[in-house]
Amino acid sequence: MLILVTGGSASGKSAHAERILCSRAPGARLYLATMQPFGRTAQYRIERHRKLRAGKGFETVERTTDLAGLRLQKRYDGILLEDLSNLLANEIYAPEGAGDRAHEAILSGIARLEPACETLVVVTNEVFSDGLPYDAQTIRYIETLGRLNAALAERADAVYESVCGILCTIREGI
Repeated sequence: MLILVTGGSASGKSAHAERILCSRAPGARLYLATMQPFGRTAQYRIERHRKLRAGKGFETVERTTDLAGLRLQKRYDGILLEDLSNLLANEIYAPEGAGDRAHEAILSGIARLEPACETLVVVTNEVFSDGLPYDAQTIRYIETLGRLNAALAERADAVYESVCGILCTIREGI
């Protein structure tokens, strides 16, 4: 089962995603962390997420690029991929990333994760509606994230959006 949870920055989407996964995955749970720890803000966010999932039975694997190359040692009841926007930035901009093939690399990696668990919850971001002008490189990132979100939403069994801490059902076929 694939579940997509989206929302704006600080909308509560991570907490909702964890709750969804924990309710559907009673046993082995994997938290797949994608944020690179650059700077104080990133360190703060990483620590905040560690505290959020403390005591919930998650194993944690940090993987900032190349999901398709990840070899898991066991099958999980649930995997939480946190999050797609960080993974995309890493794939596009990190030297070891997929660069122009980021979209395909990420979809391939997610396809490899699905058989490794009963429930895969992917957290992503809404970065499309602020109306600000951006440079070409940022536009490329935003458009690629939009294509990834659309591709995953089409395949997902359920899609939710967190708005100001409220979980809204976009589609639920489960």
